Amino acid sequence: MNNGGMENEISDLEDDVARRAAVSRTPAELEAIRTEVFGRRGGRLSRIMATLPTMPPAQRAQVGLQANQAKKRIEEALAAAQERLTDAEMAVSLGHKYDVSFPGTAPRIQPIHVLRRTLNDVAEFFRHRGFAIVMGPEIENEYYNFEAMNIPPDHPARDSMDTFYLPDGNLLRTHTSPMQVRAMLRYPSPLAILVPGRVYRRDALDASHSFTFHQIEGLQVDRGVTFGHLKAFARDLCRHLFGPGRRTRFRPSYFQFTEPSAEVDVSCGLCDGAGCRTCGGSGWLEMGGSGMVHPKVLREAGYDPENLSGWAWGLGIERMAMLRHGIDDIRVFSENEPAALDQIA
Repeated sequence: MNNGGMENEISDLEDDVARRAAVSRTPAELEAIRTEVFGRRGGRLSRIMATLPTMPPAQRAQVGLQANQAKKRIEEALAAAQERLTDAEMAVSLGHKYDVSFPGTAPRIQPIHVLRRTLNDVAEFFRHRGFAIVMGPEIENEYYNFEAMNIPPDHPARDSMDTFYLPDGNLLRTHTSPMQVRAMLRYPSPLAILVPGRVYRRDALDASHSFTFHQIEGLQVDRGVTFGHLKAFARDLCRHLFGPGRRTRFRPSYFQFTEPSAEVDVSCGLCDGAGCRTCGGSGWLEMGGSGMVHPKVLREAGYDPENLSGWAWGLGIERMAMLRHGIDDIRVFSENEPAALDQIA
């Protein structure tokens, strides 16, 4: 194509864009024009610019200048058309009439979330018995999460934790137990604390498991603390949460940071211990793990296990709320469906 033909093509392109932009009715029409002109593959102006390297130098300079000027004017035409459409849309919106006397939608006021209510009730129980509420970091290091809790690097218990490790070598805590050592390192005995918090494990999400959930860590250390104190606290807490007729039992278990260790169960509220579908026919529902603080953990925190003893337990807030309200799916707490939460309230 000669120089004159190329110039005419550029001029015709400008006129065509100006005409179509002036009558465009939607942003989509403008975008279609923009793509047709500037598209990398097949755009009308892009095609012209692609031929510039093949032209003689003199012709290349003249056509290139015209093409650049055309590009600027086309972009201005499209911008003006876009502004016209925006102004028209605004005018239509401002022209709407609203009946300000029509009743508005009342705000939806939900009760306190069931997990928060359960945690508040547990915290109230412990506060009235002289326990301090303390918080700990969700991002932990391996020492406090494992070694200080008598879980050495080669111990198989680390595998069962399914830990989330971070790039800097730290981890998301797998339990609230690290605060046992942190608190004992900071405060002298006697010590009585409750540690609520979120914990993380690499569990698949299903009706009874989640990759993140809430725990409470109870710890009491003093001279003469025995397993009997732990049993009394468990009994009283269960009656406080579930009613005066509920019973508790302890089943021997094993945890690396307590010795002896036990699982805490509460009697099923539906069958009163007779056995039903909810409790699997056993008459009991599992609450969590507990035991006497292991001497190695006391020693790691600078406490003398010859003179001091303590009990500790870790209970799941979701688990307690499920038992309390007859919920059979832990996902209810994180999905926050209003209809489901209204039924629990």
